[in-house]
Amino acid sequence: MLKQRIITALILAPAAISAIFYLPLNYFAALLMAIIAIGAWEWGPLMGFGTKNRRSIFVIVTSILIALVWAFLSPDDLWLSSKQLQSNAMYLLWLAVVWWLVSAVLMFSYPKYSNFWAKHRSIRGVFGWLTLVPTWLAFVVIRSNNYPDDPYHGAQLLMFLFLMVWSADVGAYFVGKAFGKHKLMPNVSPGKTFEGFLGGVISACILITIAAYQLDWNSEQIITVLLVTVLITTVSVLGDLNESMFKRQAGVKDSGSILPGHGGILDRIDSLTATAPIFALCYVLFGW
Repeated sequence: MLKQRIITALILAPAAISAIFYLPLNYFAALLMAIIAIGAWEWGPLMGFGTKNRRSIFVIVTSILIALVWAFLSPDDLWLSSKQLQSNAMYLLWLAVVWWLVSAVLMFSYPKYSNFWAKHRSIRGVFGWLTLVPTWLAFVVIRSNNYPDDPYHGAQLLMFLFLMVWSADVGAYFVGKAFGKHKLMPNVSPGKTFEGFLGGVISACILITIAAYQLDWNSEQIITVLLVTVLITTVSVLGDLNESMFKRQAGVKDSGSILPGHGGILDRIDSLTATAPIFALCYVLFGW
């Protein structure tokens, strides 16, 4: 399984990096929309949809919602300046933050208060939209920052987000395997440990510090980005546990099988669905 995961990652990582850096902004937004549509297809079983027709309807509605956001918040006009985002985009990002706070409450109390949402597919569908649609917007917000002056600036920001999440994921995996003893949230994901979580945070901070020094950032910039890294790596666990909670409730092991060794698209982007909106907000509010 580990070998298969590594092979898939070695194929996916260069493809993702190439798309982030070299696709024109609107093509990038369209590709991301297609990826989110696959995620919406995989969300169907988490809602209890067993037929292709119902899953297809959820994909179509999700795509329409993203298209509406695209129509009213064009990627070319999201930023009023390099540090000022359109107010409506800010509102949607803050809505995502509210959703992830609600999600945290649901997870910490799981399964005590799960009946109110587990019995209603419509509620789980809304949860899916709150998870997926802001993810699309957040990625486009980050990628489009300062795009007219420097087409690669937003791509570099996205790479910092990826480095934070990927390094935390790798660090948590190996530290958890070697030293994990204390369960982080056994009711939701029995395999995750406090030791693995701390290992992930420390791994991400080390990698980001090395990158910051390579870029000759000053101490204030490094402190800011390290604080953001701690926040993002913590939130990444929230995204992972969020999907685990819905899969556990639905009796599903993986969201899909499109990625050998990794499961589905949702299994690969679950951490990013939580971190991307918060990373985008952090950059708007604090910069570095």
